[in-house]
Amino acid sequence: MEVVLEFLQEHWRSAVEILILWVFIYQLYRTFRATRGARILVGLAMIFVVLTLASQLLQLEVMQFIITRVAVVAALALLIIFQPELRMALARLGSSRLWSFNITQQEEFLSSVADAVWELSKKRYGALFAIERSIGLKDQIETGVEINGDLSSELALTIFHPKTALHDGGVVLSGERIVAASCVFSVSQTEIGDRSMGLRHRAAIGLTEESDAVTIVVSEETGAVSICVDGRIERNMDEDGFRDRLEEIFLSDREGDSDEQEATEEVVPEQLDTQDSVAPGSDRSLVSD
Repeated sequence: MEVVLEFLQEHWRSAVEILILWVFIYQLYRTFRATRGARILVGLAMIFVVLTLASQLLQLEVMQFIITRVAVVAALALLIIFQPELRMALARLGSSRLWSFNITQQEEFLSSVADAVWELSKKRYGALFAIERSIGLKDQIETGVEINGDLSSELALTIFHPKTALHDGGVVLSGERIVAASCVFSVSQTEIGDRSMGLRHRAAIGLTEESDAVTIVVSEETGAVSICVDGRIERNMDEDGFRDRLEEIFLSDREGDSDEQEATEEVVPEQLDTQDSVAPGSDRSLVSD
């Protein structure tokens, strides 16, 4: 016991340093992995590691000399080349839940989302929202028009009004703000038995199959509200149920529990909206050429 205590007294600072570095690197990885340059950096890092190990194991002195001299210059070059990706990753890191404990602010944001959705539903304005989570939606954001504004019912009604230039496509919400509108989402490639779902619903499902985003659809024909999570769609939700579902997804610690799956499986074909059988022209812009 005394040996353990002596060891802890001598090395507790090292343990704290390792923990801090691990948390920082892990959070940086989570935020950066969704950017366009992430795969390139991972590929370069793997090449660097392989060449370094090979040069040491095979004692390739010339290669070791080149790697040590090029490494510093390459690091600076990568910082310059991937500056936009690094800036976005650090911005997302700063807005991560790990550093933000203001649950009240998030509750207000979810309330604003619900208010906007139900205002659109009452007016039967077709709408598609995507709420970004840990996986970034940069590729989808780049297909739309940058907004970068606070979410409000008035702004949502303006964007999705049938006669506005931005009503086609989806709205991406990130960091409790509207980042972009008129964004293009690829439709689901999975065969969907219910043919009553238009392209707007299929695009909502498709995005949740490719990322961990949560998508919300308002039917242009009936005003029915649907929510998609992990490639599953829940349709014909009432207002109270919709608000509770948002809080369950974003505020509950049971995001991956079986309760969530059971809630999804309870949606039976008889409950599905049958009036979206013909996808309106406004939905077609959600499909890439």
